Amino acid sequence: MLQDNYQAVKKNIKAACEKAGRDPKEVTLIAVSKTKPFADIEEVMKTGCLDFGENKVQELVEKEEHVSKPVHWHLIGHLQTNKVKYIIDKAALIHSVDSVKLAECINKEGEKKSIVMPILIQVNIADEDTKFGLKKEETEEVIRTVSKFPFVKIKGLMTIAPFVEDPEENRIHFQNLRQLFIDIKEKTIDNVDMEILSMGMTGDYQVAVEEGATMVRVGTGIFGARNYNK
Repeated sequence: MLQDNYQAVKKNIKAACEKAGRDPKEVTLIAVSKTKPFADIEEVMKTGCLDFGENKVQELVEKEEHVSKPVHWHLIGHLQTNKVKYIIDKAALIHSVDSVKLAECINKEGEKKSIVMPILIQVNIADEDTKFGLKKEETEEVIRTVSKFPFVKIKGLMTIAPFVEDPEENRIHFQNLRQLFIDIKEKTIDNVDMEILSMGMTGDYQVAVEEGATMVRVGTGIFGARNYNK
């Protein structure tokens, strides 16, 4: 069933790409496996999926140790500076960098292990009080500061859009983030490769793809409802 779910999401992504005149190969589907057991991850891996997302550092570390073959782990949840050292050599990409202080810590831990860590800058594009992320107007300044860190590589932007019943309500937020992405890309800042636009989740990933997402983070749509009572 999980494999069927994964393939259904892939099919939806392909349809959204066709609607927008895009190549489906431009979009990476991240299977968000938070709170889910190893068996579920192994099941989804049978589809050829190699990109998995985790919210918590401890869960990412445990799963990285136990999976049967190497996969790309994406840290998509809020990251505390004191946890960076645990994932610096395990995460393929950190999506949720929302401060110079956090980027400094990633740079410091990267230097210790001679690792240049790819990161995304998290933008609170809808300006929600309950969400982490930079304000749109402060994003460029933070990027210019972080770009000077030798063991950090900015690869793009990420956002968590509002939870809405109608995904069309989030189209404007995806459009706004894409425009910010383009604006920063055109400035050709040294040590910044604007390649990745991480936006869209189970409820709205098709709209996100239509608006230019290159990574979508789908959990419930693949693994089903989560159990937070573990």
